[in-house]
Amino acid sequence: MSKNTEGSWSELLRGGNGLRSLALAGGVAVHAVNVYIVTTILPSVVRDIGGLEYYAWNTTLFVVASILGSALSPPAIQRLGLRRAFLAALAVFAAGTVVCALAPGMPTLLAGRSAQGLGGGFLLGLSYSAVRTVFDERLWSRAMVLVSSMWGVATLAGPAIGGILAETGHWRLAFWSVLPIAAVLALLVITQLAAPGRQAGDQRLRTPASRILMLALAVLAVSTASLSSSLAWNALGIAAGLGITALMARLDSRSSLRLFPSGSYTARSALGSLYACICLLSIGVTTEIYMPYFLQLIHLKSPLAAGYWTALLSAGWTTGSFISSGRSPALVNRLIVAGPLVSAVSLALLAIAMPWAALSQEGREGYWLMPPLIGVGLGVGLCWPNLLTRVFKSAPKGQENIASAAITTLQLYAMAMGAALAGMVANAAGFTDPGGVEGARQAALALFAVFACAPGLAAFISGPARRAGQA
Repeated sequence: MSKNTEGSWSELLRGGNGLRSLALAGGVAVHAVNVYIVTTILPSVVRDIGGLEYYAWNTTLFVVASILGSALSPPAIQRLGLRRAFLAALAVFAAGTVVCALAPGMPTLLAGRSAQGLGGGFLLGLSYSAVRTVFDERLWSRAMVLVSSMWGVATLAGPAIGGILAETGHWRLAFWSVLPIAAVLALLVITQLAAPGRQAGDQRLRTPASRILMLALAVLAVSTASLSSSLAWNALGIAAGLGITALMARLDSRSSLRLFPSGSYTARSALGSLYACICLLSIGVTTEIYMPYFLQLIHLKSPLAAGYWTALLSAGWTTGSFISSGRSPALVNRLIVAGPLVSAVSLALLAIAMPWAALSQEGREGYWLMPPLIGVGLGVGLCWPNLLTRVFKSAPKGQENIASAAITTLQLYAMAMGAALAGMVANAAGFTDPGGVEGARQAALALFAVFACAPGLAAFISGPARRAGQA
């Protein structure tokens, strides 16, 4: 085998390749750091400008817009060229960030978050898609690892930036702090990603835009219903969201331009079971959007400490992924059951421990919260890489690229729907009425108890996913 069959890290990171790597990794970093900054500062934001009942909407609208932005990236590269598409995405993201920084109230902030999500999703899609066009094939694998690793960097940088500025009472500066990073990234894009525009002979890529919009509409139906304290309206919103999703699935299964590959819409198939597990695990971890608020209000943590305690979930996910990689098929099958159960049990333990304010009183620091916080992410990481690998192997012939792209769409949809449902459960449990510490305690109990069911169900329906490994 030739020594040059697979490129080295030094080849990827030096010279022109190094600058191009920095540009693509920066696209993911800007989006990811912003996610953790906002998660950390949001308790301070609602104390200042109000809008507690819309707490979950900050994540819901951001992720819904990210779905749309990510879906726009392939045709945008073809139509505009990589450089102009990147600059357009950065412009939208920066505009949304400025709106957030200047927001006098929650409605304006939500508009800014939507623009941030659209631009951020656009950046994500562009960064991953551009790896194939910017680098030689022998560097693809290492470039994808580098780009993906920016989420790990974000778990360190985001809580630090957001926490420090929130503690000093300058949460608006947390938004402004992202703009210099975006400006440096724009400079790199202009100088390093001078890709040509669309060529006349190219065949225009098509995107199933109507079905992507249906997914967004399903999430918004649940989010809107979450604002009501009436269980009847809550149930109607959930029914509407599920109904729109089911209609989308029916239309997609009959279309020649598919959003999800054949076999995705039944949990009895290997591919359907794998996608269902990915969806349910993603829903379970969306509880992290409320963790900084609960930690600050119930357990009296500072914004900085609350941000890093919440990041324990991501640390657990990363640890679990390393533990599970490269294991035998038999062990992987056991992890596909054990991982969701670990996550479910950890969420159930948080339902008991998070409302228990005495854990952080009388000199105690609440360290008993750390194991379940880590466990929620650890359980996902124990099975996540192998679920993704089996999706690639289970895809129908000729639909491998659709199956791969569908993972991102599904994960973003699950995160958005999870955030919408989290808002519904928290508000119904007393998050805003009675509010305060007592409302937070009631919401924490209900939220973690209900969401423990999602990874638990993933373990229950994982049979076909496990049989996929045997095949």
